[in-house]
Parts: sequence; structure tokens; C-alpha cells
Amino acid sequence: MGEHPSPGPAVAACAEAERIEELEPEAEERLPAAPEDHWKVLFDQVAFFLYNGVSLGQFVLQVTHPRYLKNSLVYHPQLRAQVWRYLTYIFMHAGIEHLGLNVVLQLLVGVPLEMVHGATRIGLVYVAGVVAGSLAVSVADMTAPVVGSSGGVYALVSAHLANIVMNWSGMKCQFKLLRMAVALICMSMEFGRAVWLRFHPSAYPPCPHPSFVAHLGGVAVGITLGVVVLRNYEQRLQDQSLWWIFVAMYTVFVLFAVFWNIFAYTLLDLKLPPPP
Repeated sequence: MGEHPSPGPAVAACAEAERIEELEPEAEERLPAAPEDHWKVLFDQVAFFLYNGVSLGQFVLQVTHPRYLKNSLVYHPQLRAQVWRYLTYIFMHAGIEHLGLNVVLQLLVGVPLEMVHGATRIGLVYVAGVVAGSLAVSVADMTAPVVGSSGGVYALVSAHLANIVMNWSGMKCQFKLLRMAVALICMSMEFGRAVWLRFHPSAYPPCPHPSFVAHLGGVAVGITLGVVVLRNYEQRLQDQSLWWIFVAMYTVFVLFAVFWNIFAYTLLDLKLPPPP
């Protein structure tokens, strides 16, 4: 007996809606436990925010507090040798307005995607977006710190929206236009907030406020690596030629950014803000 053909990209692009609806009753009862990894990340982000809010005595625009950047989780260009900061910055947010929009996007897109594609694939896209976000800032906005989970969130949302657009005519998902509109509005509001904050007079000169370039790094990962990961949830990634092309591109970017962080600051004689 021959192998069953895998579903087309249009089916996969809307899989989180269609597959959930088609699950058998006993499988539906297990749905709340499926995206447990994403819930853990969300819980940690909210917990860290509340802890910082209490310790700083500030919940709105926490980033303007003089002691905000002293947290060891924030990516700071002067401390770029502390490699954990390229990942841990996702647990720090500029304020409740920053955290709120990222949580909405993760609940709207991230959790449903994980219920269909699994924690491994979604985690891969998320972490790739996070790393690309901080590295993009270290290359394109070299004096700025980085906070927030927008790199990972924008990677997931961009991949999902790109799949919807590419397969629009063949999709049968209900409310696809509404879901796209809500996601785009949230992304636009969050990006606009980040750009405004970056160029707002800093609360701790000469160090500027956190960069918005991490958002763009996440989008770049989403529309390349992410699209391939989410394109077909039944086909193995290693069987897709585009997967290897985008993995190679991502690897080259990471290696370039690593060498840039080692040598460029000295070669350019760039004056960095003092460490917090």
C-alpha cells in the first residue's frame, strides 16, 4: 500500500483551527494540557514583570526607572560577553503596556499553533526569533539595550500570517480576516510603542532606551524559517529543501553577528554607554 499524500500548504496554514475542530471528543478533553510549554513561558514573563513592578514600585513604563537596566536579564551592549542575556531579555518588559500586547499575541497565535504543531517546532521558531532579535540589535542598533519577548512573538505571528496570505484562496477557516486584523493591529501598536520609546529622551543618559530592531529580527525569522516550519505539520523538516536553505541562512547570520560582536566595536571605535 502506498503512502498517504501529505496535506497541502493551504490546509497546514490554517491547521490550528481546522485540526482542533476535527479532533475526536476524547482528544478535545486533552487540549488544555497541550500548550503547557507556552503557558510556562507566559507565566514566567508575567511573574518577572510583577516582581520587578513591586521592587521598582512602578508598573507603567518600568523601563524609565533608573534601576531598571541593572537587572542581570536585560541585554546591554556593554555586557554582551554575558551570553545568557541574548536569551533572558525576553523575561523583562518595558511596562505593562509592552507585556500586555505581547501576551495577547501569544494567546491569539502562539498557543493555538503549539496545540497543532507541538512544542518542539513552535519552540524552535520562538527561540530562533529571540536570538535573531538580540543579535540584530547588536549589529544594527549597537548602543541600545534589548528587553521583551517581541523577537520570538513576532517570529511566530509573522510565520502564521505569511502562511495565511500565501494560501488565502484555498483556506476555509472561519474568521480568518478578523484574526489577521487583530494580530496586525496588536503588532502595529506594539511596534509603534517600541519606536516611540527608542527615540524618547532617555531616563538614564547616555544609554538610550531599548531598541525596536528585535521586532524586525523576529519578523525576518518568521517569514523565512518560520514559514517552512509551519507549512506542513505532517512532513518532516529534514525532508524540505527550503528548510536547509533557511537554516543555512540563519546560521550564516548568527556567525556573522558573533564575529561582529567580537571585532566590530573595537574596529569602529564605538563609544558604548557605561554598564548599568
